[in-house]
Amino acid sequence: MRSADPLRDGPAGGADAQFMLIEWSDPGGITGPDRPIAGLHVHHEDDEAWYVLEGTLGFRIGDETVEAAAGSAVFAPRGTPHSYWNASDRPARYILVVTPRIRSLIAALHEPGVEDYEAVWRAHASEALRD
Repeated sequence: MRSADPLRDGPAGGADAQFMLIEWSDPGGITGPDRPIAGLHVHHEDDEAWYVLEGTLGFRIGDETVEAAAGSAVFAPRGTPHSYWNASDRPARYILVVTPRIRSLIAALHEPGVEDYEAVWRAHASEALRD
């Protein structure tokens, strides 16, 4: 019998899956509502969710602000503007549940030499927003 791979070693689910699970972390003390991990944005065709394993994350989902402690889940339906941050000075660890398109967007935004970020967002049916 083969053992399952730890999620910290890479995402569960591939490019042909309907969703992927990715374990992420934030050291704390760096991000906040004014300096989020992911700034305000919207995915026009994809849902996104988080499950907090450790620490506390803060979210803006539409017009609502939510704090999610360990054991909590947050869901951002497609078409809903959202952002998130570490809501404390302590480390946070969480599972990000995304579609392959959102995973591809994240990778493309972090590629060296990206010049036209708006085009990257559009190519992934998403949009960065301003407050």
